[in-house]
Amino acid sequence: MTQPVLERTLVMLKPDAVARGLVGRILQRFEEKGLKLVGLKMARLDESLVRRQYALHQEKYFYEPLVRYMSSGPVVLAVLEGKGAIAVVRGLMGPTFGPDAPPGTIRGDFGMSKRFNLVHGSDSPQAAAQEIALFFAPSELQDYDAAAFNWTYDTSTGEIV
Repeated sequence: MTQPVLERTLVMLKPDAVARGLVGRILQRFEEKGLKLVGLKMARLDESLVRRQYALHQEKYFYEPLVRYMSSGPVVLAVLEGKGAIAVVRGLMGPTFGPDAPPGTIRGDFGMSKRFNLVHGSDSPQAAAQEIALFFAPSELQDYDAAAFNWTYDTSTGEIV
């Protein structure tokens, strides 16, 4: 039986996470929480794609440094699926700046910079849909039965709890 479609979100492991060899450890946290990996790839984003991704920040003081940072090396792009995936991912990431993030979060455990913050996660269902479409073709996203689904969620009542 195929499990129901749940919320999907984009996660991007930024150039500093890749360069520091943290990709596996960061992805592991998402999987251990119970999120299902449905898309994964590595890419080097060109400047025009970075500018599209972060267009809403265009007038902010950090926009040009952000564009340089995000196009400076490869990133790992992932689509994760789960109940409330967007909020769960954002909670696991922690606040934007590593020095301000509590221990136990990705940024709190691995981040020291207020510019290099390791990971991006969609902040709303609308953003998730746009970002996933920007980086993944529909054929690159996989639907499959996760063996642990019924141990990740209680489905005994017919709903996902």
